Amino acid sequence: MSTATPPLLLRIAAYLPLPWMHLCGTLIGWLFALLPNRHRTIASRNLSLCFPTQPPRALARLKRAALVETGKALCEAPRIWWSRWEAVAPLIREVSGEELVREALAAGHGAIAVSPHQGNWELCGLYLSVHYGITSLYRPPRTAAHWAERVRAARERMGAKLVPTDARGIRSLYQALGRGELVGILPDQDPRQGAGSFAPFFGVPANTMTLLPRLVERSGATVIFCWAERLPWGRGFHLHFLPAPTGIGSPDAAVAARALNAGVEACVTPKPEQYQWIYKRFRTRPPGEAGLY
Repeated sequence: MSTATPPLLLRIAAYLPLPWMHLCGTLIGWLFALLPNRHRTIASRNLSLCFPTQPPRALARLKRAALVETGKALCEAPRIWWSRWEAVAPLIREVSGEELVREALAAGHGAIAVSPHQGNWELCGLYLSVHYGITSLYRPPRTAAHWAERVRAARERMGAKLVPTDARGIRSLYQALGRGELVGILPDQDPRQGAGSFAPFFGVPANTMTLLPRLVERSGATVIFCWAERLPWGRGFHLHFLPAPTGIGSPDAAVAARALNAGVEACVTPKPEQYQWIYKRFRTRPPGEAGLY
């Protein structure tokens, strides 16, 4: 197990009460909303694309709320990444639908946990690694190598296995499913050229991974969506496990991609402000279509 140590300041931050972390995050979010910056610009563009019928004032409120939630996500990360599990577990106030995971694993064909960038997705991975063990694809952040190693160490500290987003890593996923184990995938990143199919995400064509339906088709694994809702006033989190839409394992890439994005939308819709709207989800466009950012 990797043991990279975080900077002292982040180790101290990991022990702050969650309400304090969220207060700091709220202040950061308001700065994002008030001052010109790329997070505000990208969030504005994404929200206007995905909610075109919303009045300008409603969109402005949603953008502010989304930036505040982004600030909270940044500030709560030290607790999730570097605290002992005994300090993280009490933050989980409720878990709904977990029987889907148990039933899928009992069937013997493995299970695929799909965690969109909604709420605190890091907590989903940590919870699943503690209770079931999990093998997940890992794309290192675009930061210095030492920071990427710290992030990886944090995610693996409870026994998760992170594998690279290459042929070797994908082979590891198939092997884990063949053993009837749990694997994890973040479904809403922009896949590399040739690894995606366009399907609507809140009505906007989005380059959507084709790996997931291939995994399902070859393994017979059950797909389960999961997300960690951030509760108000720093009260903790509510973990939600949801069944995947019909068609997510279809050999038709367009059908599968549409089902995958419908599953992400089902996670986002209850709390749209908690989605990571600061990501350029629509960076890749269909042939002949102009860029959106």
